[in-house]
Amino acid sequence: GDDVKPFTPEKTKEIVMSLQQPAIFCNMVGDWPALHWNAKYLSAVLDGKTIQFRLGLKTVDLVPQFETRCSYVEATLEEFLAWSCGQPSCLSGPFSCYEYSKYWAYADYKYIARIFEDKPEIFQDIRWSDFGFPGRSGKESTLWIGSEGANTPCHLDSYGCNLVLQVQGRKRWHLFPPGDTSFLYPTRIPYEESSVFSKVNVANPDLKRFPEFRNTTAHIVTLSPGQVLLVPRHWWHYVESIDPITVSINSWIELDSDHEARVEEAITRMLVCAIKSAENPSDGDVWLNPTEVEATSHEINLQYLNKAVSAYFKCPKTSVPAQTCSSSTDTEQRTSTSCKRKKREVGCEPEGCRLLTQEFGFSTFKAEKLEKIPFGPHLIQVLPQFQETSLMGTFAVESDGRDLLHENEEGHFGKSHRTRKRLVMSNDCEVPAHQMDPDGSPNASQTALSTNDLLDCLVNPRVISLVARLLLERTGV
Repeated sequence: GDDVKPFTPEKTKEIVMSLQQPAIFCNMVGDWPALHWNAKYLSAVLDGKTIQFRLGLKTVDLVPQFETRCSYVEATLEEFLAWSCGQPSCLSGPFSCYEYSKYWAYADYKYIARIFEDKPEIFQDIRWSDFGFPGRSGKESTLWIGSEGANTPCHLDSYGCNLVLQVQGRKRWHLFPPGDTSFLYPTRIPYEESSVFSKVNVANPDLKRFPEFRNTTAHIVTLSPGQVLLVPRHWWHYVESIDPITVSINSWIELDSDHEARVEEAITRMLVCAIKSAENPSDGDVWLNPTEVEATSHEINLQYLNKAVSAYFKCPKTSVPAQTCSSSTDTEQRTSTSCKRKKREVGCEPEGCRLLTQEFGFSTFKAEKLEKIPFGPHLIQVLPQFQETSLMGTFAVESDGRDLLHENEEGHFGKSHRTRKRLVMSNDCEVPAHQMDPDGSPNASQTALSTNDLLDCLVNPRVISLVARLLLERTGV
């Protein structure tokens, strides 16, 4: 019948935990009530509640549109829908400074547990138990609502792997394997715990400034409603909305490797905050991502580092594959780790040991037990651009014929048809950029090194990984 899914929860979890490349699950969520969560429905449920929207320009520049370069408004979903439809009421509303033809808007990173805190029954519309994670629902999930062109700068997540359900519209994902990290010029400016950004605008790369980007292996896929994308650990991704309105839901799955990652993130925070806080504030360098409330003090960062190290040693160490799960049936214990950007409170132990071995014994799961990944019409491998993907029988929902799982006709440089216009965002309306370097910072001598140049080397993921291991060896003696 229609309710029979192609994979059991146990089998799906095996796939998620062992697969080291992105893939799309089809025909797994047909009975989820969350498939009805289009923007109009959510507007009615929120009933006039305002949420924050991030606004950026639809024009494509050589520089990534980091969140520090965007504008922000508080608005209702009803106002957002009216703006996207060009209704006259928007001329005096929160979107009045932003023409729909020039701007995109993104209500991104909205914790479902927070925005629907007065309607907890809605959490059950999302059933990650079908993927082998019993007890995980909307309470451990995040909502994303955007207009055409809305995008997330290319980055990798320090913690966990990612499951993403597309509900409305389509999104194009540009994915790059962990081995491409050095080709993507990683940076921690703007700083945000758990996110390593790329200095490259992968939609329009500056190959003169970033020549190694030519060596990347792009995996580009268009995610359609009813499909679920698996983003494995440390895969880079740039995501853009390609339809007028898009709605997505995701959940981060905790991994055993997160314990060491928290030590690495604590070291990074300590170094970035210490060095950037020493700079003259009048320099105007907006280095802290808007998702970070404040630059925490050295004392607080040292406390966090010690707690991360302590948690690492308290947790049982097993020989596990990189993509090993550490989930729990206790949703209360899981909440803070599933909220990737949630500001950590001083004195709180980083989530750790109690999540490791409670369910299915997956801490000792070996990838080799999965004899063969069952690729086919229900599990689509996201291949590199130079390979071909069979699309027969892969669509989970009816479409207008434009839905493609693989964009073979478009290279990963893409979007050359769009206007390239240098603009930065103010708190009000658009302002032409002037006297700015390609990274958005004030002009400087070509030979002068900046603090950010030093930090790009000092907190490079490879350096931080080595420092963390040396620190853990020193502590463990």
